[in-house]
Amino acid sequence: MLRAILLCVGAAAVSSAALGQNAADFPSKPVTVIIPYTGSSSLDTEFRLYTQSIIDATGKQFIHDYKGGAGTTIATAYVAKAAPDGYTLLALMPPFTINPAVYKDLSYDNVKDFAPISMLSKHAGLLVANPNAPFKTGAEYIAYAKANPGKVNFATSGLGGSSHLAGEWLHYETKSKVTFVHYKAPNQRLLDLISGRVDVTEGGFIALSGFIKSGKMRVLGVTSNQRVPMWQEVPTIAEQGAPNYDYSGWVGLTAPARTPPAVVGRLNALFVKASKDPNVIKKLEADGTLMIGGTPEQFRDFIITDTNRWRKLIGELGIQIEVE
Repeated sequence: MLRAILLCVGAAAVSSAALGQNAADFPSKPVTVIIPYTGSSSLDTEFRLYTQSIIDATGKQFIHDYKGGAGTTIATAYVAKAAPDGYTLLALMPPFTINPAVYKDLSYDNVKDFAPISMLSKHAGLLVANPNAPFKTGAEYIAYAKANPGKVNFATSGLGGSSHLAGEWLHYETKSKVTFVHYKAPNQRLLDLISGRVDVTEGGFIALSGFIKSGKMRVLGVTSNQRVPMWQEVPTIAEQGAPNYDYSGWVGLTAPARTPPAVVGRLNALFVKASKDPNVIKKLEADGTLMIGGTPEQFRDFIITDTNRWRKLIGELGIQIEVE
């Protein structure tokens, strides 16, 4: 038995060494990127830009497979149990770090069961107000909310949705209080903001920029902690009284735990290069996208920090999340 164990260990060491030496040849067959949604989604669209860039540059093949449902946990559990060889990857968005605070019986650990590859991008949002609201900047808005607890009506895209979490985090951070008004129809939320039935909301650049340019909404600030290249004149909310506030959508990539470091490094190099492709950047920048292309270690640190932050925020405030 001891001899068998030693033989297995030796074989594994040889295999790992060979893999490390031939990392530049990886992948030698198609890689499957699991998209945790059914059908077309913004995540799928963005990843198609990355994988097509890699295909064009290297000839390596990448396939998208869709496993939606249960708030992305079905796909995440699937990849957690996949072979750790770099040929099955998971495309990630914020639910990856939010779900551990929502689901009490997950079959996976979002830190221990994965080998992060890279955060590829962040997607800043905009905090906007009705033009007749009694505040013109993010700083004035925060001051008004503090002085008038519960008086501001903050419209959201639904209980536990992205704009709701953006607002909850902001007002937790600034120790202020508003009244959240949840909508199931995104268009109605925006129409009610324009008409003055509600005062403030948060949303994406593409969805809101037309209303801002036409004067139907007033922009208060960018929700990320850094300004967006195409909107450099718009300050962040962090610059206006909430220094620790950084609410952004993000997109990343991970492999199952125990994927060889050489493979993780190779995948990181391929996808980071794709994230710096000028053609990719041009197609993403209109929606407030900030290209990141970080290291596996940076992404792991972010996942740990963000998971702990949402556990604390959702737990302390008792936020409910509606999942598909």
